[in-house]
Amino acid sequence: MIVEPAWVLFVMAGLFGAVIGSFLNVCIYRWPAEMSVISPRSRCGACQHQLAWYDNIPIFGWIALRGKCRYCGTRVSAQYPLIELTTALIWVAAAARFGLSPDALHSAVFLTILLGIAMTDAREMVIPDQFTLIGAAFGLLLAAVPGGMPLLRAVLGAGAGYVLLWAVKLSAEKLLKKPALGVGDIHMMLFVGAFLGISGMLLTLMLGSFLGLLLGVPLSWRRGKLEAMNTYLPLGTFLALGAAIAHVWGEPIVSWYLGFIGLA
Repeated sequence: MIVEPAWVLFVMAGLFGAVIGSFLNVCIYRWPAEMSVISPRSRCGACQHQLAWYDNIPIFGWIALRGKCRYCGTRVSAQYPLIELTTALIWVAAAARFGLSPDALHSAVFLTILLGIAMTDAREMVIPDQFTLIGAAFGLLLAAVPGGMPLLRAVLGAGAGYVLLWAVKLSAEKLLKKPALGVGDIHMMLFVGAFLGISGMLLTLMLGSFLGLLLGVPLSWRRGKLEAMNTYLPLGTFLALGAAIAHVWGEPIVSWYLGFIGLA
């Protein structure tokens, strides 16, 4: 569906995305700690004073307060407005790419959840099931809407991602005689498969693993966190980046690769 003038759609998408980003911040902070995202209401982490509604206006509330709590003056992390702004840009980009359509909603929801996964795994080394399992359910539900991704492709992608990662986990544990892969990573590929199908899920694994080796290992080594046979990297963060790349540029990457190996 086309909305004229286009800027109206972009403004609406940006405002809605910023509000979603505000809620995403709550999820990023509370879900790893197994806290409710509904209660208690937002409050200062230092003085515990409950925040007024106007303090919670996405992006502008933080700017108006100059990044400090109104009541105790403690600095408030810049993560809050950055997540809100990034989410707003995600929703604007989806609207610009797909217009007012199911594909736009599919893209915006997927990338928003990926952002939440990337942040929680980078911060806490955990991928909450609320992101992955609820996200997978959203993926299947959106695939059932006519005009978007075929439902069968979503179901097969989710199933393949789940089974493949469990197989990798069990095989690695049998070979190494130690725990390998987290269940959060397995649930994440269930979620990715539901949105991208089998080919997108496999491309995500390739890209995420490559980015983990290219970026994660050197950074961990430099910070002194890499120990022989006892390495942990926030794989979910790199898988989220890989999934975002697969979502936006997956088709040309697959076409190039097939041509490169002579299958296209």
